[in-house]
Amino acid sequence: MVEKIDILIETVNLTKIYGDSTKVCALEGINLQVMHGEFVAITGPSGSGKSTLLNLLGTLDSPTSGQVWIGGVDVSKLRDNALADFRRAHIGFIFQLFNLVPSLTARENVMLPLLPYRQQGLDLKARAEELVDLVGLASRVKHLPSQLSGGEQQRVAIARALINEPDLVLADEPTGNLDTQAGAEIVALLRRMNRERGVTVVLATHDQTIATQADQLVRLTDGQIHPI
Repeated sequence: MVEKIDILIETVNLTKIYGDSTKVCALEGINLQVMHGEFVAITGPSGSGKSTLLNLLGTLDSPTSGQVWIGGVDVSKLRDNALADFRRAHIGFIFQLFNLVPSLTARENVMLPLLPYRQQGLDLKARAEELVDLVGLASRVKHLPSQLSGGEQQRVAIARALINEPDLVLADEPTGNLDTQAGAEIVALLRRMNRERGVTVVLATHDQTIATQADQLVRLTDGQIHPI
């Protein structure tokens, strides 16, 4: 039997419906468990609900019905500031389009999520530089995004996702805009962060090569989990 303490994420009958007059059911009755320290891949065709599920797990969207539990907290019930505080404390995000600020250096982009919440005694600059070094970009710390390759920009995005020392990192098609070699390097880096730092990683991907490396594979079809 799996102890509740080992479960980081649990969804209960999670459903998301968009629209009023014309309703679209993006997810229906999703029941999912993710253990602490797991590397989880969510696969499925376009429109199957992968991004919707990540947005619900990341508290960027709220379910129509059902629950999302993260670390024993029913985040479906959190609102406004409490929700933002929870997200900042526990979750890191990596996006397909990198979402770096063009006018900021690699180091400044990594620092950005915590700049409005400077903690006493926290050397944010030093932490950011440590993470930029961790992802192999120590020599690029002062470079702007335009001076970096796609793979290097995604490395900066990974460092940014780790700045708050999250329990959970969510990645939506993190290799979708990269060539095969750069994509493989990003997956290897995420896997290393997962193993060495114990960060739980949940990523959505079309790439079956990535899926085969996961501890748990979740396949979505038409908004439902499809047995593998």
